[in-house]
Amino acid sequence: MPQAPGGRRRAVAVLLLVALGALIPLLGPSPALHGTGEADPPGTGGIALLRTVLFAALAVPVGELFAVRLARTLPGAPPALPRSWSTVANSVGFVAALGLASVVATGNLVPSSPTDIDVGGLYETRDGKLALLEVNGFLAAALCSASRRPVTQVLPLTAVVVAEALRAHPATEYSPLVGSGLTLVHLTCASLWAGGLPHVLRTLRLWGRVEAGAALLGRYARVALVLLAAITATGVCSSLRRMPPGTILEQLTDTAYGRVLLAKVVLMAGVSALALWARVRLARAADPLTARSPARAEVCVLALVVAVSGLLTALPVPIRW
Repeated sequence: MPQAPGGRRRAVAVLLLVALGALIPLLGPSPALHGTGEADPPGTGGIALLRTVLFAALAVPVGELFAVRLARTLPGAPPALPRSWSTVANSVGFVAALGLASVVATGNLVPSSPTDIDVGGLYETRDGKLALLEVNGFLAAALCSASRRPVTQVLPLTAVVVAEALRAHPATEYSPLVGSGLTLVHLTCASLWAGGLPHVLRTLRLWGRVEAGAALLGRYARVALVLLAAITATGVCSSLRRMPPGTILEQLTDTAYGRVLLAKVVLMAGVSALALWARVRLARAADPLTARSPARAEVCVLALVVAVSGLLTALPVPIRW
């Protein structure tokens, strides 16, 4: 059966978005580092791409569990739900985590051959153990999502989030547990938001124009408002810990980390505006389901935010002046 023109346009748009999302971490390090005087660590582009894939793979199952929970507790909602993407996403996350673990196993350098990888050495360092925890977490989550009780993937996914939060703040950092706590909340809320919205929109498409669809979108929008507040608060606190108030304006333009962080802030402002637009349509439009249009645009911008976040984790942390 030939694909409708609208379907072809959506498919092309998705492919372009994926290509753009991949280009951000691959091409982002050099422009971000240009003129800053900071060194470009080997393999920054590849590491940023792997982290982008890992964050996206984490968001899909976490958000899906969240959206399914919202749909199943909605009174009068149709029983049908879209096909799960969790098994595929967890498998992709496993591959990305394996790639990042191989980098850790070579002393945080990109391996040139399999002989460079010291697998046994992963058990001897903190970063190595955390990398292995993420690999095993995604593998266990993939197996759980393919089982008869996919909700059990919550435990291994939680382990991945905790490992990533601890990895982002080494023991040599100032108050590492505080930083890990902020990252834990930030990453959890971001995964719920970025992964939940696509599944909600897929559910609305499956249900068609039923009253429960608008109710589901409205329920998600209310929770998303809380998630946005938590993401903003933890993001600001994390930034101030790495860029003190007296130097933040200068570092936003003079350091690679600051420049990418500024790009992320601009994208988040766009996401917030689209979320507000969708909420206004839900409350005031004659047909609340017209809120799906800004919500779809919100998904696209959120994908770019994930790509920028992956790049941000691979760049040198600014110096505390």
